[in-house]
Amino acid sequence: MRLAPPHSFANRAPSLIPLPQPCICSPWCSVFIYPLQMRGPKPMPIGVCLLAFFYCITNGFVQGASLSIHNAYDDDWLLTPNFIVGAALFFYGFVENIRADQTLRNLRRPGETGYKIPRGGLFEYVSCANFFAEILEWLGFAIATSSHAGWSFFVFTVINLVPRGVSHHRWYLEKFKEDYPSYRRAVIPFLL
Repeated sequence: MRLAPPHSFANRAPSLIPLPQPCICSPWCSVFIYPLQMRGPKPMPIGVCLLAFFYCITNGFVQGASLSIHNAYDDDWLLTPNFIVGAALFFYGFVENIRADQTLRNLRRPGETGYKIPRGGLFEYVSCANFFAEILEWLGFAIATSSHAGWSFFVFTVINLVPRGVSHHRWYLEKFKEDYPSYRRAVIPFLL
């Protein structure tokens, strides 16, 4: 007796396994781990947390369905340039995102309340290194999967994070004035 339809994940080649595992980890870190590690007097509104949670659940379903049902990946998919370049970009973005979050988290020592200029890593090039790293992650995912769902999530990420990054950059410039590095861009090194 067959428990899954012939086109389902259960009947697919194992080549689907490598990329989705870290893709589960990245949103998990963003939604649960990072907010729990934040220091400071500002609590996160529960509505924002719930919206982020439900968005991640919905996006996870769409990405999972795309990878397991709607797209066919052969066993040699792991050796294609798309997968190799995309996976490398995804992992680089993932590591840099964690590093940027850690830099932001460690700007204040326990008990401090003031604002500081983030330094080091991608923060030497952009005000919002965490946003740039996340954009790289999902660009890598889109390239690696070559799926409509992957590309749509990448576009949504850019549309969501670039305006926020520009706003953050303006705030840094107004707050720190001449102390803020003039060569830094908002989100994309050397461009924007």
